[in-house]
Amino acid sequence: MRDIDCRQITETVSNLFQEACLYLPEDVLAAIKRARATEESPVARDVLDSILENSEIAAAEKIPLCQDTGVAVVMLELGQEVHITGGDLTRAINEGVRQGYSRGYLRMSTVSQPFSARINLTDNTPAIIHTDIVPGDRLKIAVMPKGAGSENMTRLAMLSPSQGRQGVIDFVVKTVDEAGSNACPPVIVGVGIGGTAEQALILAKKALLRPVAMPSPDSETAELEKDILKRVNNLGIGPVGYGGRTTALAVHIEVFPAHIASLPVAVNLQCHTARHKEAIL
Repeated sequence: MRDIDCRQITETVSNLFQEACLYLPEDVLAAIKRARATEESPVARDVLDSILENSEIAAAEKIPLCQDTGVAVVMLELGQEVHITGGDLTRAINEGVRQGYSRGYLRMSTVSQPFSARINLTDNTPAIIHTDIVPGDRLKIAVMPKGAGSENMTRLAMLSPSQGRQGVIDFVVKTVDEAGSNACPPVIVGVGIGGTAEQALILAKKALLRPVAMPSPDSETAELEKDILKRVNNLGIGPVGYGGRTTALAVHIEVFPAHIASLPVAVNLQCHTARHKEAIL
């Protein structure tokens, strides 16, 4: 059994959210540069240049990549041989969010009573926390500040099994097409297939944490990713909706077994400011 103190978790979460909001990950930057090199539309190339310039300014001046610093999403892989000491894990994470958003001067975007009063909670808590129990004695923390523009475009379909592979392709492409410029393309398309409704949605979000353009280790799923990406980029939406070949940087799919009578498919889009950061304690 290995002890991990809550104070270390709080400090780690605080730092991760600040870094995620200021620095675009290297895999995302590389993908945007590749898209810039192959994009045919002059307007689209200009937009991609602006995205790259924005990332340089944000890093140099230590200001957020985007004014929407999102809802605080935290993905945990908690080793079953880890013992959390010095307090409550959930409280430690929320305190890390509170400190990180305050220290980083990040926009507080979480409101209570979302169906009525919509009162800003002023500290961006509570975080959305997903926890997987895994073998080992380490705690992996991945944070994802999730902006509303992309999150609002999330869609879930309970397809019939007879719709199969083509039904999945059609639904994902339709979702991206209907999102248009709202999700701030070029997007990363996270897709969850299988399980139940809520499992598919979580899979779609987890898919966004995979390094951009790293294919699924399963060859059949990787081929599906490739086919959907081609269809999506043929839509012509382009960077921030100005047209072009670069509507998506990647399609990432996670798959889980499903009921014999079900084919759940969820799509969670990530904008070009694809912010995420992780650490292992």
